[in-house]
Amino acid sequence: MPHRHLHRYLLFYKPYDVLTQFGQPSGLSTDAPPYRTLKDYIPVPDVYPVGRLDRDSEGLLLLTSDGRLQHFLTDPKFRHPRTYWVQVERVPDAAALQKLCQGLVIQNYRTRPAQARLLLPEPDLPPRDPPIRFRKQVPTAWLELTLTEGRNRQVRRMTAAVGFPTLRLVRVAIAHLRLQGLQPGQWRDLTPDEQAGLRLRQ
Repeated sequence: MPHRHLHRYLLFYKPYDVLTQFGQPSGLSTDAPPYRTLKDYIPVPDVYPVGRLDRDSEGLLLLTSDGRLQHFLTDPKFRHPRTYWVQVERVPDAAALQKLCQGLVIQNYRTRPAQARLLLPEPDLPPRDPPIRFRKQVPTAWLELTLTEGRNRQVRRMTAAVGFPTLRLVRVAIAHLRLQGLQPGQWRDLTPDEQAGLRLRQ
């Protein structure tokens, strides 16, 4: 009986300033310092990130060798929830939160309804390296935002559109998968229960 290839499913806590790819970007000049990539952290062959997380964002990244699951989780029509903790300039009022929840028009596109709430107290996260630009006279607040779509830089564009620019962005959940238990730069295999939860969604 032929050996059936077992797929790998990994969760990774992507640090700030790391590219969501294994190779260096094309067109990088030879004298430019190399970027930090997934290759610096994950020694597992043949796994690829499901979706992306911008270089200046942090948090949960799912990687797998299962191409079918990768396609399923990145197809917008399946509307998988993704939850972010977002530090913004100033403190959003109820009207701003309502706009985020209802959906708003960004670059001729209307965002899907989202969940948005103020996070009180502030979340307990590892400090960012380097830290955000801090201005003593401008307060900041943390939001929890759950989206069912993942357009390019969408969270940043949404908070800017309601007047509260994003300072720090951390993805803390993809569907039922959570960031807890990992520190920046750490990864682990999914548990059998977590894998089963992904299959149930297909």
